[in-house]
Amino acid sequence: MTDVVTTEAVLSPLEALGQAIVANSAGAITAFHVAFGELNLLGPSNRVVQALTYLRDHPDYRFHQLVDLTGVDYPERERRFDVVYHLLSLVKNHRVRFKVQTDEDTAVPSATPVFPVADWFEREAFDMYGIFFDGHPDLRRILTDYGFHGHPLRKDFPMTGYVEVRYDDELKRVVYEPVKITEFRAFDFLSPWEGAKYALPGDEKAEKRAGDA
Repeated sequence: MTDVVTTEAVLSPLEALGQAIVANSAGAITAFHVAFGELNLLGPSNRVVQALTYLRDHPDYRFHQLVDLTGVDYPERERRFDVVYHLLSLVKNHRVRFKVQTDEDTAVPSATPVFPVADWFEREAFDMYGIFFDGHPDLRRILTDYGFHGHPLRKDFPMTGYVEVRYDDELKRVVYEPVKITEFRAFDFLSPWEGAKYALPGDEKAEKRAGDA
């Protein structure tokens, strides 16, 4: 008689954690995967508050710290933005990354009721990406000027920006003008050392060696 041995896939600790989180979240977190030794959680954007509250308050997880909140731009997608929350549990010594997707017009519920520290993080994501957060107490720009046009971390934002800022002596104030960079468009692609019409420090050594040869 031959013994039949069956083997089951053994989950890593991070995979077991992700599986348990998804199973007990009542749909606020719908999927997980482990990449580069880190646990990534995915969920619907309209249930951000429930997901974060669950991760913070569940006695098995206790992710009490929101370390960071940021955006990622994928302009080829219909929902071009990922909103990414990095959470830390000092009690359990775990970190997780929670991500939701949204577009340019659909607001994501603000995380400030769960983590007040999200206030400035969400303002930065709004300023840099144009992501809206519903229920934020003071959603306005935080890094750029009040008259700034566009969102600098979007992939389709021009490197030169849209306007330039200078102080006008006649008007005695800062003025905004369309970017003028025509003087920077003549590229010769030469290094500073090529085609120089003047002597540079150290050139005399090369001339001396050539004469000795």
